Amino acid sequence: MTEAAEALQRASRDIFGRLENLDMQLSDMQGSLQGQLKLAVESSAKYFVPHLFAAFKRQHPEVNLQLTVVNRGQVIRRLSDNRDDLVIMSMVPQDMGLEFLPFLNNPIVAVAPPDHPLCHMGPLRLQDLEPYTLLLREPGSGTRLACEEYFKEKRVHFNQTQEVASAEAQRECVLAGLGVALLTRHALNLELATGGLIELPVEELPLFRSWCLVQAKAKRLSPVAHAFLAFIRSERVQISALVERFDGKLRALPASS
Repeated sequence: MTEAAEALQRASRDIFGRLENLDMQLSDMQGSLQGQLKLAVESSAKYFVPHLFAAFKRQHPEVNLQLTVVNRGQVIRRLSDNRDDLVIMSMVPQDMGLEFLPFLNNPIVAVAPPDHPLCHMGPLRLQDLEPYTLLLREPGSGTRLACEEYFKEKRVHFNQTQEVASAEAQRECVLAGLGVALLTRHALNLELATGGLIELPVEELPLFRSWCLVQAKAKRLSPVAHAFLAFIRSERVQISALVERFDGKLRALPASS
């Protein structure tokens, strides 16, 4: 795409965005918030974001969600192109003039299948994982970037690695016995709860990064985006309780009457 075409595309998005904002403002003045929240999220956030939006929608039932799930590199491009109202990501770039609100821990843990030798050892160090195949996400993944930076800091090096293109593929490869992996715990709820995968007791883990709600500093937020930002700011306790269901523990069913 030429520079002129890109400029025209940005201008068109801005015009349509303003018209949509005006429509939302008019509905807000009539007493009910209506419209669409355009939200882009890093792929590892997709497990809890629908539940987050469902809690928001209970307060604003006439708001709908347009959810885009991409890797970190694509999220950064979408921020540059002003494609979305808000973005949820980890490891926010510091050189793009962004405003961000950290609101939730993103715990990254090491997992292996139950019959893996590491599952039968005592407390582990990261170095204990080095002899085994490490399953990595694709370049551009936020989880991969976080892990690579952490490995460098801890002077850990894996000679055997395999690259897979999604958290689901990474998880399935671990289940199949192809190696060990570091994944966000939010992606492993069912497997950890049922024993399909084991969280390895690595001394230096979990690696905690924060999920952040992100926008460009100069961005004019729609009424719907303003309301969602206010919800995230004010409902920390509710959000933390909501995300506890992704901690990999089985919950007792409520007793029937």
